[in-house]
Amino acid sequence: MKKLFNCAIASLVLACSMSLSVQAADIWVAPGGSDANPGTKEKPMATVAMALRKAREMRRLNDPAIANGIHIIVENGVYALSEPLFIRPEDSGTPGSPTIIEAAPGAKPVLSGGIPVKGWRKATEKIPGLPAAAQGKVWIADAPVEAGRLLDFRQLWVNDQKAVRARDRNADSMNRILSWDHQTEQCWIPKPTTTGWDKMAGLEMVIHQWWAIAVLRIKSVTIKGDSALLSFHQPESRIQSEHPWPAPWISQKTGNSAFFLTNAIQFLDEPGEWLLDVQQQRIVYWPRNGEDLRTAKVVAPYLQNIARVAGTIDNPVSHVYFKGINFSHTTWLRPSQAGHVPLQAGMYLLDAYKLKIPGTRDKKGLENQAWIGRQPAGVELQFVNNTGFERCNFSHMAATALDYIKGTNYDTIIGCTFRDIAGTAVQAGIFSDPGFETHLPYNPADERELCRKLTISNSFITNCANEDWGCVGISAGYVRDINIEHNEVSDVAYSGICVGWGWTKTINAMRNNRVHANLVHHYAKHLYDVAGLYTLSAQPGSVISENYVHTIGKAPYAHDPNHFFYMYLDEGSAYITLKDNYCEVEKFMKNSNGPGNTWENNGPMVADSIKNRAGLEEAYREIKNEK
Repeated sequence: MKKLFNCAIASLVLACSMSLSVQAADIWVAPGGSDANPGTKEKPMATVAMALRKAREMRRLNDPAIANGIHIIVENGVYALSEPLFIRPEDSGTPGSPTIIEAAPGAKPVLSGGIPVKGWRKATEKIPGLPAAAQGKVWIADAPVEAGRLLDFRQLWVNDQKAVRARDRNADSMNRILSWDHQTEQCWIPKPTTTGWDKMAGLEMVIHQWWAIAVLRIKSVTIKGDSALLSFHQPESRIQSEHPWPAPWISQKTGNSAFFLTNAIQFLDEPGEWLLDVQQQRIVYWPRNGEDLRTAKVVAPYLQNIARVAGTIDNPVSHVYFKGINFSHTTWLRPSQAGHVPLQAGMYLLDAYKLKIPGTRDKKGLENQAWIGRQPAGVELQFVNNTGFERCNFSHMAATALDYIKGTNYDTIIGCTFRDIAGTAVQAGIFSDPGFETHLPYNPADERELCRKLTISNSFITNCANEDWGCVGISAGYVRDINIEHNEVSDVAYSGICVGWGWTKTINAMRNNRVHANLVHHYAKHLYDVAGLYTLSAQPGSVISENYVHTIGKAPYAHDPNHFFYMYLDEGSAYITLKDNYCEVEKFMKNSNGPGNTWENNGPMVADSIKNRAGLEEAYREIKNEK
């Protein structure tokens, strides 16, 4: 009897052990796998999308293996996506059984929205229009074709370094416009010294104006002596000439708006520059020193989004996390299709004009109206809660990198890196939907629309806003209870961390936001009216504390060379406390603020201990060295 009892106990222990061993489901993915495989380590699947489908089915069928969660484990390699990874409410986990998409131990898998460009050869023939200095030095490859159509793109990466789209002025050099006629919607510029550029289709102008740039597609060019008259395509022509803020700058004292021209073969005149030759359906590139196009890894962007996580207001996605995943290579083609005229922080104008009779229901003196659109992001999330990104890397993006758009709650971005981002690195919250005039205070009846309780911490952001110079490191619109702490932001064209939207003193959806112990430095590379830390509109209960801001760039074409700041409370900023923030001098801006702001102990007198604590915490400092 005793022997039988012991056997029963042993069998029970074995059964429990076996049960515990299958309580967490692992689904493996590897470049050499097959989506017909079961997803074991020995027989992995090939794509994250199909692994996610397998996880979805396990949840639908209440598989007991998922009791402690589902881990989609991704082996090392580049996973070139043909469509964005789409995570739905049916993919949601639970607090006890989350879905985690993570890198295998020691692996650095890349989810890529790009297409490899291969078959390069050195051009031995003479290429019409190419400058003499480049003849015999460029390489060419067939441009990618997808579904029988030539792929359009505005970026190219060679060995993980962004190439420069051919432009008439190199490096940071720019020319200045001669005049701007708002009635005819035309602009006079000094005539470039090269010939034939004025006949090229696809020619663009990038113009510097105050705190933003605009990208304008050139419709026609009229040469007169040493000047050229530019006309532009619609809709950007009308928007550019009608909207008052920010407009082309005309000043005898500080110089007119700077500009450069781009996207013509005549401008390809130095190593590192490239052009998509649409007529010949080929890419032309002048390699940099040390680049061998026979072996180089060349990538053109294809997808606008790499991943989208989207639920609904009543059925959000929850408890889905990414760990150690790299997201790379996105495209954004609106500037090629409709131009790009931003209002601020990359939010582009859909319509904007000056009011003949000033005044709106929120602001009696407001003299303009504007409606905006939002740049896409490599990874977008809306109507989600309890999602997160830990030690993920975002790079080579054509617009925004990571965006928590709306309807988000209890989400985290921790220990991530952002490098080579054309627009904003991290964005959060509603700014203004296209049908909502952007100066009106936003305060929805259903607060589930808001971005709430988002934490952005210990992340390293560098070399962002490197195409759309008016974008920023971290940009938050109408957010509530956001916590931005211990991040490092550097090498940005405009401002570092911006919170708020609306230009209004009226109480709105924003409140209780926290910007704490961040390190912001080497900002304002190209634009002024700028700050390391910047706010807009009323934000009751919000605190900006113990941040370290230093090294403002000497923007060479600033409309006002003295209009730079370390902290900037812009129009309508109210009920905000700024305390114990270090900066090199007390250079602050308080523009048309509302009531209730408190400034306490900000400037070079702040204790060194606060400076030393700002930025990445010890456990995360090594992420700066990751490649």
